[in-house]
Amino acid sequence: MLRPLRENGPALLVPAAWLVAAATALGAVSTHALFVAHVVMSVLLVAFVAASRREMASGVLRTWKLVIAAGTPVTLAGVAGFLALGGSLDVPPTALLAVSLYGWALLPAAGFVATRGRVESGTRIYDLGAGCCVAGAVGVALAPSAAWTAVALAVVGAGQTAGILDATLRY
Repeated sequence: MLRPLRENGPALLVPAAWLVAAATALGAVSTHALFVAHVVMSVLLVAFVAASRREMASGVLRTWKLVIAAGTPVTLAGVAGFLALGGSLDVPPTALLAVSLYGWALLPAAGFVATRGRVESGTRIYDLGAGCCVAGAVGVALAPSAAWTAVALAVVGAGQTAGILDATLRY
């Protein structure tokens, strides 16, 4: 049962994560719920890499193992940012939350670019994924309102979902 979860879980969790982030930007989901999601994601990321370390030892999967490994402290920065928002830590929450948001928007872009260079088919979807990551991150930075922030987050989510679905279905 663990193997099917490892193989298919990311294709469900990636869009869910960006949907929750966009919903939080719109005020439809509380920041506490997003904090809880960050804690859960931190645990899942570590568990995923630990359980998949042998399968992800080389090639394209190694690239994604490195993305996930780099993403774990990025997610923990988000956890710390939410704790700082609540007054539990004496650090500026905005910087920590920005590290988490922009880190997860852009780390997969690097993974998509590396993947594109190693596969024979599906290269356009990885170009699209990388482009959506960058465009969405820029969109968040320039967004004049919560609605535009949510749109930019949806762009990131759509690009990352397309890439992970392609990888899940094709490979």
